[in-house]
Amino acid sequence: MSVSAIQGRLLEVTVVGCTKLKDTEWISRQDPYVCVEYGSHNCRTRTCTDGGNNPTFQEKFIFTLIEGLKEISVGVWNSNTLSLDDDFIGKGKIQLHKVLSQGFDDTTWPLQTKTGRYAGEVKLIMHYANANKAATGYAPSAPPCVYPGPGVSQYYLSPPAHGTPHAQPPTTYPAPSPYPSYPPSSAFPQSAYPPPQPTPYPPAPYPACSAYPPPPPPPPPQASPYYPPGN
Repeated sequence: MSVSAIQGRLLEVTVVGCTKLKDTEWISRQDPYVCVEYGSHNCRTRTCTDGGNNPTFQEKFIFTLIEGLKEISVGVWNSNTLSLDDDFIGKGKIQLHKVLSQGFDDTTWPLQTKTGRYAGEVKLIMHYANANKAATGYAPSAPPCVYPGPGVSQYYLSPPAHGTPHAQPPTTYPAPSPYPSYPPSSAFPQSAYPPPQPTPYPPAPYPACSAYPPPPPPPPPQASPYYPPGN
């Protein structure tokens, strides 16, 4: 439903209270009350006796909305018991765009005197049961699948979604190599020589030292021909 389709709908307005009101009493504490006006419908809160500058009301009113009218007027007065006329404190305009679109508004609104001076604030809580409700959906938890282009490795991209057909194997085969192929080793003739036999382990022991002949003794010394032998 659009915001403009409000004719005949109900709006709930609760006057919570006022703060920082302009004081119109010189001797005693003032007794404020709030008037709420929407179209031709006027409502008035009870008088907060000795409420002073920060009265509390907590009063609820129900208004029937009018198509094209999205504003409420509020006025705050001080009740006089000694005179017939009450003292005007301030007034303000309440916009309904937020409550009509979101269903709730608890804004504090400023008040002004007849000359436009600051006169305090009034707090309202408004409920509208027929406000627009945003469509609740679920956003995808992962980005859409993107297939790689030529020359891009698929391992750097997200895997394809479930049910996506797999890539088909190539139907063409590689061209034959221009180099000749060699026959296997079994095609060559076997050698006529027997294969070498392995050496047995351990090797044969060496013969004992006594089996070898002893070395010959050194030759005797020869006499020198240049020196005569001794006498």
